[in-house]
Amino acid sequence: MNILLVVSIAMVAGLLVSRLARLVHLPNVTAFLVAGLIIGPCVSGLITEEQTRTMAVVSEAALGFIAYSIGAEFRLDHLKKIGKGPLIITASQGLATALLVDAGLIALSLIFYKDNTHGVPMSILLGAIALATAPAATLMVVKQYKAHGPVTEMLLPVVAMDDALGLMVFSISASIAGGMLGGEITVKSMLLTPLIEIVGSIALGSAIGFALSMMCRFFHSRGNELGLSIAAVLGGVGLCDVLGLSSLLVCMMIGAIMVNMVDEDHRRTLIEQCDRFTPPVFLLFFVLSGAELDLTVLPQVGVIGVAYLLLRSFGKWSGTLAGAVMTRSDSNIKKFLGLTLLPQAGVAIGMANMVNSRFGGAGSSTDAMAKQINTIVLSGTLIFELIGPVITKIALKKAGEIDEASLVKH
Repeated sequence: MNILLVVSIAMVAGLLVSRLARLVHLPNVTAFLVAGLIIGPCVSGLITEEQTRTMAVVSEAALGFIAYSIGAEFRLDHLKKIGKGPLIITASQGLATALLVDAGLIALSLIFYKDNTHGVPMSILLGAIALATAPAATLMVVKQYKAHGPVTEMLLPVVAMDDALGLMVFSISASIAGGMLGGEITVKSMLLTPLIEIVGSIALGSAIGFALSMMCRFFHSRGNELGLSIAAVLGGVGLCDVLGLSSLLVCMMIGAIMVNMVDEDHRRTLIEQCDRFTPPVFLLFFVLSGAELDLTVLPQVGVIGVAYLLLRSFGKWSGTLAGAVMTRSDSNIKKFLGLTLLPQAGVAIGMANMVNSRFGGAGSSTDAMAKQINTIVLSGTLIFELIGPVITKIALKKAGEIDEASLVKH
């Protein structure tokens, strides 16, 4: 099928299902994922697996714009207002999630597996992957319902920083797991490599964001400023692919530098123009993400898979609560912020793919472990992406941060 026809079918399917989802008050992001599942290879096969792979560039670009939008929320005056809360809450929920998943899965592997050679390394890897959240789904819910308030203000920076923390913890965990499986644990693999990636990503994003801010002085029409934003984000994503850096961190920094360097008029124009351009891109991204979901993996997760889902959920909620208590945050942040951190998608799948690249492969003694991790993460992605946005919407509504007018409209 012609690739442009695939794009058209995916977008129409997403729009139609979102209208049906409106009747039962589901967020658009959940509707888009369901639409992708329906037209994807797992259900109707209208879009094939090969075609979804061909459209991977759309997903990369969409994640770049999502990260850019989140970075644009990092205004210094706003960050000074909310203080050190996001940093403490991010660290608290991230470490609580990793430790709970690690401890719980190690205990279960000792109980259920007689040959436990791979049980502990697998648990450590899954604990690191559990940290990752899906900024795309969260941002879509916030934008759709025009959510605003203490929970939303805390949510966006926490989601942004969470993946940076996840990257560091995953690199360390992968090194430890590799050492336990017969490799060598080194300071370079545990600390230096992830640190270089994070610092390099921040530096590259800052440089592109600075260039974008400077160029805005010479281009004043809305169309030209939108073109600059698109060029900056796509250029950042492309350079990350070449240099092996994190596109999420780079594009977040582009948005953060831009929003703090340009004047108020340029800032408003850049953000408004990007907000008008990106909805079709996000729609297509989520429909294609839904098309990649595979229902056949669900029966294969077993006790370890179910425990991963439960422990990750409890870790996110309890760790966020602990961080909010430590920072004496608003009562609604204590009650509801942890529930908004459940969605999980691309970053987690990327980590699972890295596990497969390092530990999988025909003839490898750890291939079965890598496949099991991949199955558990894919199943978790399916469940968390379908129910996570719904729970996020409910949490923000109970916190009083979604206007009733937005609920009626959507």
